Amino acid sequence: MRKILILIYKNFDFLMHSIIEEKGQTMKIGKKEFNISNKTYIMGILNVTPDSFSDGGNFNNLESALRQTEKMINEGADIIDVGGESTRPGHTVITEEEEILRVIPIIENIKKNFDIPISVDTYKSDVAEAALSAGANLVNDIWGFKYDKKIAEVTKKFNAACCLTHNRDNTKYINFMGEVLSDLRESVDIALHAGILKDKIIIDPGVGFGKTYENNIEIINNIEKLNELGFPILLAASRKSVIGLTLDLPVNERLEGTLATTVFGVIKGCGFVRVHDVKENKRIIMMTEKLLGRT
Repeated sequence: MRKILILIYKNFDFLMHSIIEEKGQTMKIGKKEFNISNKTYIMGILNVTPDSFSDGGNFNNLESALRQTEKMINEGADIIDVGGESTRPGHTVITEEEEILRVIPIIENIKKNFDIPISVDTYKSDVAEAALSAGANLVNDIWGFKYDKKIAEVTKKFNAACCLTHNRDNTKYINFMGEVLSDLRESVDIALHAGILKDKIIIDPGVGFGKTYENNIEIINNIEKLNELGFPILLAASRKSVIGLTLDLPVNERLEGTLATTVFGVIKGCGFVRVHDVKENKRIIMMTEKLLGRT
């Protein structure tokens, strides 16, 4: 009898571990369930700014923003990421009030016209609160909750998801990968301390933020090492300078380089990619997943 009880206990323990593990492979953003264990999803970039490095001024009025949103959804976007302040190197910092004026009408109208999770690309708590009140479902913070200490509490208040990006105000590293992991753990700890659940957290290695060209190549090449933190990974390399410098190409000719990073991200197990060109990235993800036997 004792052996039977031990066997039942072991089987039950294995089953419960499997269930917990399986639950950890999905996350919910808005009303959409994401199976991040087996697929790579697309976050479509919607910059409602006059000065973003790639598409500044293209979608900074309501009509063009909604038209671009519809286009990205039709092409396969799973999340729309709305940004009201450029975060390119040397960008102009704007006030919370100005950022709110840019993003809130866009978020409200996306919510009214489309059924898709909305992300707000901001590191400011007042902007995050306004955006979440307007219907956003995810806070995409390029400073990993370290710039504005209130933003984690705001995210928790709305039970929203978050994407925590690795960033620094310098490029001085002794052990680059080790320090990236350590910095991201600090961001995760801030989120958990605020009461944000583990299944609401995404991490981003921060390509282009606080890194040299060589650092950016290294972080993409070793992105699977971030899996040890236990959270889905978002790769955001679309049209960035690491591609431009590698191929010696301007911003509007970096599609093929972006697609290469997307394929790499899918192979390495990234749950999400943040991109400008949705159609092409969707097709290359589908093909790569098929070759990997994930479909």
